[in-house]
Amino acid sequence: MTTATWAPSADSWQELKRELLEIMDGDRLIDDPLRTLAYGTDASFYRLIPRLVVRPADEDELVAVLAGCRKRGLPVTFRAAGTSLSGQAVTDSVLIQLREGWRGHEILDGGRAIRLQPGVVGARANQLLAPYGRKIGPDPASINSCMVGGIAANNASGMCCGTAQNSYRTVRDIRVILADGTRLDTADPASREAFRRSHAELVEGLERLSAETRANETLAEKIRHKYRLKNTTGYALNSLVDFDDGIEILKHLMIGSEGTLGFISTITYDTVVDEPEKAAALVFLPDMATTCRATIALKATPVSAVELMDRAALRSVENKPGMPEGLKALPAKAAALLIDVRGNDETELESRLQAVRAIFEGIHTLEPVAFTRDKATYDLYWKIRKGLFPAVGAVRDTGTTVIIEDVAFPIERLDEGVLALTHVFHRHGYPEAILFGHALEGNLHFVFPQGFERAGEVERYQALMDEVAQLVGVEYGGSLKAEHGTGRNMAPYVELEWGPEAYGLMWQIKALFDPDNLLNPDVILSRNPTLHLENLKPLPAADPIVDKCIECGFCEHVCPSRDLTLTPRQRIVVAREMARLEALGSHLEAVDAARLEQLREDYRYAGDETCAIDGLCATQCPVGINTGELIRQMRHERLAQHADTARRLGRHFSGTTRLARGMLNLAGAGRAMLGVPALTKVSGAITQASGGRVPQWIPTLPKAAPVRVLKRKPASQEVRDKVVYFPSCATRVFGAGHGDKESRSIMEITLALLDKARFEVIVPEMTGHLCCGMAFQSKGLFDEAAHKARELNRELLVASQNGRFPILSDTSPCVLHMQGRLDERLNVQEPVAFAHDFLLPRLDITPLQERVAVHVTCSSTHMGLGECMVALAQACAREVVVPAEITCCGFAGDKGLVTPELNASALKGLAEQVGECDAGYSNSRTCEIGLSLHGGIPYRSILSLLDRASRERSDMAGTA
Repeated sequence: MTTATWAPSADSWQELKRELLEIMDGDRLIDDPLRTLAYGTDASFYRLIPRLVVRPADEDELVAVLAGCRKRGLPVTFRAAGTSLSGQAVTDSVLIQLREGWRGHEILDGGRAIRLQPGVVGARANQLLAPYGRKIGPDPASINSCMVGGIAANNASGMCCGTAQNSYRTVRDIRVILADGTRLDTADPASREAFRRSHAELVEGLERLSAETRANETLAEKIRHKYRLKNTTGYALNSLVDFDDGIEILKHLMIGSEGTLGFISTITYDTVVDEPEKAAALVFLPDMATTCRATIALKATPVSAVELMDRAALRSVENKPGMPEGLKALPAKAAALLIDVRGNDETELESRLQAVRAIFEGIHTLEPVAFTRDKATYDLYWKIRKGLFPAVGAVRDTGTTVIIEDVAFPIERLDEGVLALTHVFHRHGYPEAILFGHALEGNLHFVFPQGFERAGEVERYQALMDEVAQLVGVEYGGSLKAEHGTGRNMAPYVELEWGPEAYGLMWQIKALFDPDNLLNPDVILSRNPTLHLENLKPLPAADPIVDKCIECGFCEHVCPSRDLTLTPRQRIVVAREMARLEALGSHLEAVDAARLEQLREDYRYAGDETCAIDGLCATQCPVGINTGELIRQMRHERLAQHADTARRLGRHFSGTTRLARGMLNLAGAGRAMLGVPALTKVSGAITQASGGRVPQWIPTLPKAAPVRVLKRKPASQEVRDKVVYFPSCATRVFGAGHGDKESRSIMEITLALLDKARFEVIVPEMTGHLCCGMAFQSKGLFDEAAHKARELNRELLVASQNGRFPILSDTSPCVLHMQGRLDERLNVQEPVAFAHDFLLPRLDITPLQERVAVHVTCSSTHMGLGECMVALAQACAREVVVPAEITCCGFAGDKGLVTPELNASALKGLAEQVGECDAGYSNSRTCEIGLSLHGGIPYRSILSLLDRASRERSDMAGTA
């Protein structure tokens, strides 16, 4: 049987790096202390820091990495998004991390299948399939963040897919790279035949194991029983009884193998129907026994999902916005079922709802069963359910971690199994554990906080796990890991659950694929009985802003710096490590002191300078952690000595904006004189010579804005409704783009549009001096930011007559910043909201025969205006494109000029998606500068689109 045979020397990883430098860029071979720590962390409660992180761009580079590791006996682990919970994506050797180059996709058979590379996010796959009314079968709670590689490698399932639609059941073909570098494409007959010849021993070995297993009726029946349940404990032994062809067995063994048998470089899924009509209900029941009996009864009905939540789980979310008011008053033993019912049309949905309602005619519920079809409420229910695990992390004591155990009982024994498991948790001192899960499959998650620092805590956890394993795996014949993968967490218990015979089969499979035990050793199979108690992740206090983070990774896919430096999760990981080292004080050893200094130095760029502070991470975090606030606080502490400079800029703000317009005029003259290439070169040299203190000139830097337009008097003397117009400092500085057909500044466009809609415009006094304070706040200059907000508040109260008139500000991020900082009487509207609520009713719209792109800014996302913004564009243009996977643009005020690589990284792939568009539209002038640069088309204010597509309504003439 396979055992660990590797014994690499201390220089082996550096030798590998030197070898790989001959074929790969150095920036994709990472071994510095900050990034190995950050990139090596996953969502589990284990920590191993890789010696080398490698980001291969394609299969050839990945094969070269495997060859180099094999030559030196270096273990290797594959990593996609790192949302896995059982420790299968961490290593102290070589970590292969998938990033750019692994996001390819192809729709097949009119949407009935989809071919995906492992770096595609699960939700993106479903977005691609949506026009066909299809989706991939697996639907894990982390689908917005996790990647296809992890979904397949862990056989992740989720709420609705059960066992019928998981990766094992819906895989059509795979392309796999084995430990020896051999590539097999099961969709290619030539590849299959070549593989049969080159790897006859492997193929024949699998076929022999299959024949022996099917001949062993006792073992074969045990395997079939285990896979009637959700089961990801150990290897997919069902492949040995489901298939007799070696290639088919290999294909299905790769599903759920957690990177221990090979690397899946492409997977083709048979897709499933995404029924469009959906309804959900939260059904409250008096106790867990009744809840389990209701679940068993629902198994025979046409439901899509049944999610169980015990009283503790409900308590953890009862204060969330939108939750039913009666939640807090539920009795102590109550539980709930979130029931999801779907149909292809209204008739089918209603028929299925009737079948579900009939079940509850004989079951006592605490409230009448009420299904909602309201999308907002439906989405809220599921968002809360998917966020239960991280939500528990928010209420744990700082310094503790969160453990999630993922078991499955035979559905017919669900009620007694739940009761027995609850007793086990109470007996070992875990009364705060919460219970939820995919009850329809008998799949339950127990979540509880756990500290490992105090004496006896590791032993207490070990005793709990020993009894849980015996109860679930042996007494009830269930699964110790239903869908989260075996990982390190359950590797010591695989034999206990499966028995020696099946366990021996698994070791034979491992030996056939990976005889040197270099692929993710100790994951799934391990000879170390205490593996699950080793390398436990520390979660020390770093800052109250982020201390509740459990490092789940839900935030990462929206971060603009995710492909450049760090994600929000990774920023928190490094901040925690610095805090841990700092807390050692005089006990810090010399090697750790040097490491701390290196972390601090590298964090300045990776953690701070490349953070856009857009707060999008908070929109994805189940507990609302805004990592940008942490970075802002760090800037505040670092820049405290610059408070006087900030004060002078704030007190002379009109002069500051005049200077900025003067610099734009100077740049425009240089552009006309030198041309774009020469000016770019000169500016780059100046920026480099200044050490980055002088911003880089970019070709889409616009003309200076003509502020004199604000002094124009209205042409009409008729009585009109009044609106206060406050142009942001950005629109008072940046005018129209050079060479853009739209030659007007945003101020000119806005005034023309307001006049067309028959508004009388009031411009606040001292407009040139006013600022909402965001420019100062983002840099950590809090005092001056607060001062500017107070100034603006005073002037807007005067201009609006204490809130009598609405206020339009033309820059969305500024409006978001004003919220909560200005007098509550002020009705400050951002451009999309104002256009929708105040302008559309006053205008006649004729859609332009154009294809336009829309960029939903991060502030629009925060304010829930994304759909409204797209709808506004759709009213004004023939076709609207919303580029996929483009979240924050990363321009972030001035970052596009002082850290242009952030903007470039955030908008990578934009040009390909908008290349056939006539123009792009957004609601932030600085964002539009960066979007124009990297999109290859002019981006303008969405008010420009509305103005061009509208005309004055004839019936508005003379109205007030």
